[in-house]
Amino acid sequence: MARTSKNDEKDGFKIICRNKRAFHEYVVLESLECGIALKGTEVKSLRDGHSSLEDAYAKIEDGEVWLIGSDIPEYEMGNRMNHKPKRPRKLLLHRREIAKFAGKASQHGFTLVPIRMYFKEGLAKVELAIAQGKQLHDKREAKKKAEANREIRRALSQRARNK
Repeated sequence: MARTSKNDEKDGFKIICRNKRAFHEYVVLESLECGIALKGTEVKSLRDGHSSLEDAYAKIEDGEVWLIGSDIPEYEMGNRMNHKPKRPRKLLLHRREIAKFAGKASQHGFTLVPIRMYFKEGLAKVELAIAQGKQLHDKREAKKKAEANREIRRALSQRARNK
């Protein structure tokens, strides 16, 4: 569950949640924005800022793209018609986009991973990415680069303060 700040709410764009693990475990090659088919109580739960994409992935079945494993908790004020939290949700894409993504995702070692979920002009959207899994040594290398960049920024800020 990720809370967002007021800074994210500009131009009708409000981030609901991000999949931080995706960037740690995968190399993101290409991304695409797609709509998501939701029930009423799911939308209300998302507007409250409750959602998780941590274990989620997308798969293509019968020419349709489905989001599997995303967690949208039940709406607290909902009644017996409330939704199931982990149900598969249909992603809304054009046929040509599905065909393009299906070709790339069907290659060995590639997968469809949701990166973030957000509201854009009142509509719920999911950013879906074609990603390739990282090996352990790639993760270590990325961590070393991030630490080196952090040290460089820290040194530059110290130098700017001393002037």
